[in-house]
Amino acid sequence: MSLSQALDVAIGLIVIYYLLGSVVSLVTQWINESFESRGKALEQYLVRLVGDKKIGDLISLPQMQALRPIRYKGFLSVFASATEPKKIEKIPVATLVDAFFDLAGLTANKELELLKLAELIDKLPESEGKQAFINWINQGVTNIADLRSRATTYFGGMMEQAAATFRARARSFVIIFSLAITLLFGTDTIQLAQTLWSSAELRAVAAAQATAIVEKQGVNANISNIIDDLGVYSIKIGWWQTQNFPEKNAPIIDWVLFVVLKVVGLGITAIAVSQGSSFWYDLLKKVTSPATSTSSSKSSDGGSSNSSSSSG
Repeated sequence: MSLSQALDVAIGLIVIYYLLGSVVSLVTQWINESFESRGKALEQYLVRLVGDKKIGDLISLPQMQALRPIRYKGFLSVFASATEPKKIEKIPVATLVDAFFDLAGLTANKELELLKLAELIDKLPESEGKQAFINWINQGVTNIADLRSRATTYFGGMMEQAAATFRARARSFVIIFSLAITLLFGTDTIQLAQTLWSSAELRAVAAAQATAIVEKQGVNANISNIIDDLGVYSIKIGWWQTQNFPEKNAPIIDWVLFVVLKVVGLGITAIAVSQGSSFWYDLLKKVTSPATSTSSSKSSDGGSSNSSSSSG
């Protein structure tokens, strides 16, 4: 077994995982932006902080409105440059604390009597944020600066939970879509590895693509480039290109083995693609850099030799 041949096969598989992972990443990004998934996850936590009745008042505050991202209205809006503000996706903790204090009427007061402070907090609708302030007041924390400090820590934790919730949902979608695109293309890692192993020409194409991805495209490849690059492998990707079908009269064990290997091959692809294009891009850089370094050092060595000869 040739070590360089095995490395070329690995590079070919990584390139395919990267290309399919890029499709998954682009579609996931488009869906998240279209359905405002990040903003909806954040809004759920804002409701927990201020309640259903006050969420509109909180979001309408000037410092909150300034955080709304501007995006296209819809899929076809790109042609008319029609944009609109979308749901808030990220809020600095300090901004959220200021907004909550504005909402509760605490901003203009550096010191408040206990009864007045309790009265202002009591006006807030039932929510986890209100209950947190009541607990702090009951513990004897009545200084506005101390309340602000505790609120900063508390709200910071809530924002981290909101971000974690979005990431978990996005990750679930990536896994589901990775499985879907693997089944759609019939991308069997075992079959691809066998094809790459037996085809020096395809391994050369994969190596060239790997270098191009690292040097030019990176993680910012656009969908047209990805489709073009996948086209290079079109003779190997797709259910219609499934190889090693047992003959009709073959023993049952041959069909069982074929199905098991096919399921395993598809499963490996789905798991690999779900790691994301960035993961495979970073791995490509590590795998291709030794070759680049070697060729560079050879060039420099050759240049040094020529220089020495000339000087002699």
